[in-house]
Amino acid sequence: MTFQSSTPQASTASQASATSSATSSATTTVPALVTSSAAASFERSTIERRAVGEHDVRIDIAFAGICHSDIHQAREEWGTAIFPMVPGHEIAGIVAEIGSGVTKHRVGDRVGIGCFVDSCRECENCLAGEEQFCLKGNVPTYNGREYTGEETYGGYSTGIVADENYVLSIPEGISLDEAAPLLCAGITTYSPLKHWGAGPGKKVAIVGMGGLGHMGVKIAHALGAEVTVLSQTLSKQDDGLRFGADDYFATSDPATFKANRGRFDLIINTVSADLDLDAYLRMLTLDGSMVFVGLPENIQQFRVFSLTGARRSLAGSNIGGIRETQEMLDFCAEHGLGADVEVIDATMVGEAYDRVVKSDVRYRFVIDTATI
Repeated sequence: MTFQSSTPQASTASQASATSSATSSATTTVPALVTSSAAASFERSTIERRAVGEHDVRIDIAFAGICHSDIHQAREEWGTAIFPMVPGHEIAGIVAEIGSGVTKHRVGDRVGIGCFVDSCRECENCLAGEEQFCLKGNVPTYNGREYTGEETYGGYSTGIVADENYVLSIPEGISLDEAAPLLCAGITTYSPLKHWGAGPGKKVAIVGMGGLGHMGVKIAHALGAEVTVLSQTLSKQDDGLRFGADDYFATSDPATFKANRGRFDLIINTVSADLDLDAYLRMLTLDGSMVFVGLPENIQQFRVFSLTGARRSLAGSNIGGIRETQEMLDFCAEHGLGADVEVIDATMVGEAYDRVVKSDVRYRFVIDTATI
């Protein structure tokens, strides 16, 4: 990989258009944003994408969302990372080329790629449509390796090649910039809401009003649940109510935990901060569940009595399989749901990372890849 400078171009989603329907035997070189170490800034460079195989799809990327997990990995906060790195697992674009055996997508289709680009396809979890829990370990979209050993590079680039089975169809009812974050933030909240039965008659609390939390509120409301936001402050209360929340409480106020004791059937924790878990667990009703989708760096602690006193459960959830992710996209299109985004150009990624850490974004940064 070599670094090269370039000049940002005009920003239009339409630039990510179909270019060819014929399968090529050559690799492609595409512009990308690359970081060379945990302490390094992003630089414009190029990366090589593999040739389009029989079942591959080549995508012209239009938008790439910035997930907090991008920051954790690019700054090597989750352990040893693979550098140079091109982050990005919230990818939306247009099919530019397909392999001769592709049946699920056509040139010109609106598509997306989420957090992984392959799995073993043979284990019981893959066969059940739960590829995110592949027993061999799925292939991350970036900061990972293909089963062949080749490093994977993500969506902070203008193009990507992936197997058709790991490419999602984006319905026409969602714009590509608002669809990109759904490939992580959307499915990360949709999956546990569905699994734990959010719907009419259920009282659901969403902890946090960031990139994950705002989608959790929208989806839980669309599923028909009674939705409450539990946020550190009331600064985003108007947004929360606009997204469909019925109530909004500040967790910095001790009265919040007293007023909501024993109230919720389900609490989805979207934040990566350390919490007083006992205080949150006491807000669950009989047989209620608290589910982690945020990923705190530190060990979390709680008293077992907080569970046994009302047969409560503490659980975790991790994105969703391909089938469920497509279901989520279709659901969002049906209900007119997309992420609230701030579209940025490539020069603003470093600043965006700092703002995400400070929770200063409403509610997802999305890179216009035409500016790379």
